[in-house]
Amino acid sequence: MKRLLVVLSAFSLSFLAQGQNINQSKFRQLSDQLATPNMYRTGGGAPGAFYYQQQANYKMDIRLDDENQRIYGEQTITYINNAPESLEYLWVQLDQNMRAQNSLTQQMKTSSVGKGMSANQIKDLFYNFDGGFKIDQVSNEEGTKQGHTINYTMMRINLDAPLKHGDSVSFSVKWWYNINDRAKLGGRSGLEYFADEDNYLYTIAQFFPRMAVYNDVEGWQNKQFLGRGEYALPFGNYDVKITVPSDHIVGATGTLQNAEEVLSSEQLERLANAKQNTEDPVFIVTESEAKSAEKKKAKGEKTWHFQAENVRDFAFCSSRKFIWDAMAVKFGERTVLAMSYYPKEGNPLWERYSTRVVAHTLKVYSKYTFDYPYPVAISVHTDRIGMEYPMICFNGGRPDSDGTYSKRTKYGMIGVIIHEVGHNYFPMIVNSDERQWTWMDEGLNTFLQYLTEQEWEEDYPSRRGPAYLIAPYMRSEKSDMVPIMTNSESILQFGNNAYGKPATALNILRETVMGRELFDYSFKRYSQRWMFKHPTPSDFFRTMEDASAVDLDWFFRGWFYTTDNVEIALSDVKWYRLNSKNPEIEKPIERKEAQNEFIGDTRNEADLKGKHYSDAHPEMADFYNENDDWTVFPIDKKEYEKYRKSLNEDEKEVLDAGYNFYELNFQNKGGLVMPIILRFTFVDGSQIVSRHPAEIWLKNEEAFSKVFVFEKEVKQIELDPFLETADTDLENNNWPPKVVQNRFDLYKSRDYSRDNEMQRAKK
Repeated sequence: MKRLLVVLSAFSLSFLAQGQNINQSKFRQLSDQLATPNMYRTGGGAPGAFYYQQQANYKMDIRLDDENQRIYGEQTITYINNAPESLEYLWVQLDQNMRAQNSLTQQMKTSSVGKGMSANQIKDLFYNFDGGFKIDQVSNEEGTKQGHTINYTMMRINLDAPLKHGDSVSFSVKWWYNINDRAKLGGRSGLEYFADEDNYLYTIAQFFPRMAVYNDVEGWQNKQFLGRGEYALPFGNYDVKITVPSDHIVGATGTLQNAEEVLSSEQLERLANAKQNTEDPVFIVTESEAKSAEKKKAKGEKTWHFQAENVRDFAFCSSRKFIWDAMAVKFGERTVLAMSYYPKEGNPLWERYSTRVVAHTLKVYSKYTFDYPYPVAISVHTDRIGMEYPMICFNGGRPDSDGTYSKRTKYGMIGVIIHEVGHNYFPMIVNSDERQWTWMDEGLNTFLQYLTEQEWEEDYPSRRGPAYLIAPYMRSEKSDMVPIMTNSESILQFGNNAYGKPATALNILRETVMGRELFDYSFKRYSQRWMFKHPTPSDFFRTMEDASAVDLDWFFRGWFYTTDNVEIALSDVKWYRLNSKNPEIEKPIERKEAQNEFIGDTRNEADLKGKHYSDAHPEMADFYNENDDWTVFPIDKKEYEKYRKSLNEDEKEVLDAGYNFYELNFQNKGGLVMPIILRFTFVDGSQIVSRHPAEIWLKNEEAFSKVFVFEKEVKQIELDPFLETADTDLENNNWPPKVVQNRFDLYKSRDYSRDNEMQRAKK
């Protein structure tokens, strides 16, 4: 311990890159990255005075061919141009063309041949599915041929005359396609085949030609659909009639218009009861009824009629295997119907949890954003899937054939339902461009999923959200990593980049950087500003700052625009005390320190004891033999008294307090500047937590020191004690240094089959 009063020197600030007059500060503003504010989008992140968006209304007649597993459709699209400029042509998305044999997706696939390949691996080298839209006809409002050009997954409608501001145009498309078997070909939608009963369960989406987005940012968003970057779609109204086998149950986006025609009187009564029940789900179709229906196939057909207003897409499910339950969720005077459709293979998990999870999700998400505005929210079960559409989503999570299930299956199912239902908010309502920025819907949604999971159950085993869970990814090889602000098709480590890292960043913003009150207010402002609109990353970044008065440019730049990681080291700790100059206090301490530091040669000490010359002549001893350097002499006391008289009362108070000064040195090894959180444990066992904003790095982004003053002596210092900054190396976060075991696995190693065995034993 050094007994000197230390004066910290100021660090110099260097903003300039070596050899370049360029601002390289991690705290520089984001203006060079964000779009320039204009009449459409303000500098505060809100829609501008002249903000506009297009509208596309659909009227469709759809037929599901259960014998041949095909979808047939005839549709009319009415497109309304609200843009200030005229449009010479329109772009329509043909996403099913991704499955065509000559698609870009197939052409860009890479493959290799190796020894010991399995039959399935060899089979994957072939692609002979007759996929993609078969366009029979495109016609104009007069019913004559409409000029058009198909470029893989995009179709251009060649207008006869420019579509002026405020005008609308209608055109019709007649089409069909073969439905993909998801077990064989994969996909976000398709069919699941049940061989035991020769039955199908259909989850149908991206099934019709859909208008692309035209806006002030991109013009037409007509990037090709390659399979990963999802969808950018305008809002509109839908009127859809779906013809299916008469024994099928259908769920879809929107509200059912002809329930009396397609449901029995008993089912109608049950549905009415469900609309009044906010406590427990009510079965509209029971498991026994579904089992009975799947044993035989009706020959007739029924048409289900749905309407939806102000939605960006439409999807549906259909099967004779469906169990169907529902319950009410109240938002003031409004009643939303939470519903689930699932085959018997989903039980007992699905009847126990699904609809309750849907209701819980709507309540929690609404608390942080806005009240759920649609009339229904539906969860549909089919194996190994998770995909979202307005008011309806498709979710996995299937028990074993005997009805038992592991902990992983249970929480995986609950998590995927929360996530996919949550997508109603992002991007179905806050309608970001998924084709361009996956994180704007997946990342924001995963963040809210984490909050919803934690409100579902104490110690819920969330896979993403807490800062420490992202640390393994953050410390991985930079060559296998790209910034969050990367186009959807170019992302590496998709789940970590687009889901985990942005969700974690938002959680750190909320808990550590901004605080819950400021974050929640700002996040709600963003959500409500951009309901039923098309936000960009700039709008999100600007709103979070504008509504909170917190400068977040350093955070968004570091977390979203770089691959830097958090690796802050507590590199050195020095302990100081003030020299009181009181010889009766200081000299005993100095003696102890000198004895601790002295290392002498004691090899002959025993042999020489009593044999020194001075030992035989004690009369030679004088003043210096009788006293040492640490003896307190009267002159020492006199000088101390003189020193005390020279001090004023404030100086005496500081001198007598016995303060401990700890100079802590920090190094930024990972690149990301972050707040400094410290926990001090004192010798008496008490603790304090000291928090410092990221701006503590402002004068030196690579290293700094800071002095902490305490009356008590410190026993231990911990940096990031609550693992809230995603620090990737915990071993340099402690003083005195100690070995820290980094534990980042969500689930401890265990045999999950034991869960199933325990359930079987209970049966």
